[in-house]
Amino acid sequence: MATKKKIITKDDIVSMYMNEVLEKGQKPKSVYHFVKENDFTEAEFYAFFGTLEGLEKEIFKLFLVNTIDLLHKNSDYQEYDMKNKMLSFYFTFFEILTANRSYVLQSLKLDRNPLKNLVQLTSLRESFKEYVSEILTDDYRLEQEKFQKFQEKGIQESAWLQLMMTIKFWMDDESAAFEKTDIFIEKSVNASFELMNVAPLNHLIDFGKFLFKEKIYSKQ
Repeated sequence: MATKKKIITKDDIVSMYMNEVLEKGQKPKSVYHFVKENDFTEAEFYAFFGTLEGLEKEIFKLFLVNTIDLLHKNSDYQEYDMKNKMLSFYFTFFEILTANRSYVLQSLKLDRNPLKNLVQLTSLRESFKEYVSEILTDDYRLEQEKFQKFQEKGIQESAWLQLMMTIKFWMDDESAAFEKTDIFIEKSVNASFELMNVAPLNHLIDFGKFLFKEKIYSKQ
């Protein structure tokens, strides 16, 4: 009796791809070569991914998705303020990266052009920005609605830049258990939230509005 073929899942394909990159030290030449090497079909691959590049992007996005899933399993997480949610995200995210460190280091250094390596992070970037928007609280929002959208985009982009800096620090970290990265995370997140304190900016905007009214209306 013929053995029933195992159904290939999305996680199976991700695992096979990561293993192949690690074992061969290079990316597969094409979808054809990848599926042939791993004994499944192109149709099974295309059921989940459009290209190998799309698969690469999905791997880094999955690191974030798994991070958020773990955070939500902690009953205390929803009660955290924004800063502590961000700290929890960082520590959990980098635990997952550390568990996959060999793949992360190799995949982000395979191409001589650093920009080509960073293309893999585009889906991670969009998902991370969505996460930042979700945890953004009124404590860090400007009171003036017309500035809020501009401010939110600025917070998202600066948070992404900070995450990229932390990834670079972690990649270069040679300390035991990456303890220097933990220190970097705590200090950088604390510093960023000090800079995000919007109270002085709200006062500055109010002062500007006052001056505008005084200059314009006092002349009428």
